[in-house]
Amino acid sequence: MNSKNNFTYIAGPCSAESEEQMLDIARFLKNETPISFFRAGIWKPRTTPGGFEGNGEKALTWLQKVKTETGLKVMTEVATPTHVEACLKHEIDAVWIGARTTSNPFMVQDLAEALQGADIPVLVKNPMTPDLKLWIGAIERFQRLGITQISAIQRGFSTFSESPYRNAPLWEIPIELKRLHPEIPIICDPSHIAGKRMFLQEIAQKGLDLEMDGLMVEVHNHPEIALTDQDQQLNFADFKTFLSKLIFRQADKTNQQILQLRTIVNDIDEGLFSLLAKRMHIVEEMGLLKKRNQITILQMDRWSEVVESRLKIGKGQGLNEDFILKILEDIHEEAIRIQTQTLNDDSRS
Repeated sequence: MNSKNNFTYIAGPCSAESEEQMLDIARFLKNETPISFFRAGIWKPRTTPGGFEGNGEKALTWLQKVKTETGLKVMTEVATPTHVEACLKHEIDAVWIGARTTSNPFMVQDLAEALQGADIPVLVKNPMTPDLKLWIGAIERFQRLGITQISAIQRGFSTFSESPYRNAPLWEIPIELKRLHPEIPIICDPSHIAGKRMFLQEIAQKGLDLEMDGLMVEVHNHPEIALTDQDQQLNFADFKTFLSKLIFRQADKTNQQILQLRTIVNDIDEGLFSLLAKRMHIVEEMGLLKKRNQITILQMDRWSEVVESRLKIGKGQGLNEDFILKILEDIHEEAIRIQTQTLNDDSRS
């Protein structure tokens, strides 16, 4: 079970904006909190060009000043061998691999070769898509080149499902990573999962309850004017409150396994309801088309085809036939209700 004594705290601004900003945040973190690493992004490629893309290599000297003045270990993201070379030259203590980079095996291989022989921790964020094999594959590329200080970072995944968060946590994926590779520490990044300050506490606590080995949290001296990710960074007072509310629970192994399985079930249920909602939106569109073209709502041939094909799929997955039929009938009944409502709504045509 994780505890305060062996837990990794990583904190700092999303982006290194100025030397003054970096030192201000680092002094606070040094004096007020148990920080393992001070983090800051210095290369910040954005989804679209034209925005703030970081201060580049000159910001490495700011990280050096943070390290010299406060004694904090420092880290940043690298995406190219040139970044790695610059970090090693400036004696950066650790690096992380971003989600976009993890998604590209060619880039990961280049970084692994650039880091070969460097005795520093390497943290690998999950890929953008929910692909556990891709995440593990990226980690293995570093391991095969003799890099032993490796951790994983869960920062959430891009999915088509509706979610209140910036990135869906999909807890079942890091849980499975922990099961397959218990030797690899997993750091939870609630900032990038949440995207909004209001969700940070609950996500971080969930990470603790699922035995994650650390947290990576974005902290800024003035989040309201931050150049990147304003909505997910905590100010100093909020970060102190955030830390004070974290609970390190004690639970036996069986209870922990049950919690992990329940979390997986919750994520699956969320995905099921999201898919059902999308299905019903499509049903509504079909209802409009039927109304415009004066086609009857119930078409028995189509219903028979659905039942036959879905029964085959469900039974192939080991599901009970009666259970499948009951689900199909309930879905069909709701679809008929929606299309009937559409047909009788004179405001829609």
